[in-house]
Amino acid sequence: MLIQATQLRPGMVLDYNGALWRVMTISHITPGNWRGMVQTKLRNIKTGSQTENRFRSEDRVERVILDQVPMEFLYREGDQFYFMNTKTYDQISLPAEMLEEVEGFLTPNTQVEVEFFENTPLNVTLPKTVNLRVVSTEPGIKTAAVTNTLKPATTETGLVVQVPHFVAEGDIITINTETREYLSRSK
Repeated sequence: MLIQATQLRPGMVLDYNGALWRVMTISHITPGNWRGMVQTKLRNIKTGSQTENRFRSEDRVERVILDQVPMEFLYREGDQFYFMNTKTYDQISLPAEMLEEVEGFLTPNTQVEVEFFENTPLNVTLPKTVNLRVVSTEPGIKTAAVTNTLKPATTETGLVVQVPHFVAEGDIITINTETREYLSRSK
């Protein structure tokens, strides 16, 4: 589907120069009495490389619609991550290099969305927040104020997050998957 460059939004996928690119950021530029432009930062879906590109406002680009399939993470075996379609119960495996940015959030039974293009899985989208158990952290300092200092905590998946001093080993914490920041302690 061809759309005008001014209709681009972060998260969209484009077919540009024979490859699939995800729009990461976008800004509209109107320099004086020249025609407007759209400055974008694009990430190649297959290689992960990034580039910046400037489109004229009247340019048309090919938008690709990906199929988003709800799936459940099952387990990891070696360098393969196994997922199950929650509707058809079909299972797929994805290589670890495809999941480098999200693997620290994946625990068994985590609900995710896998994006497919022509039956080829391209990306895994996490929920906005996940709950992870803290497996190691330094003991809290009783004199530390609650909001002024943070300490590193290692979660059950190996992800290291900065947490307040009152968080202890064994606590379950809620983490924002977009910013990778601690949000709260969970029950």
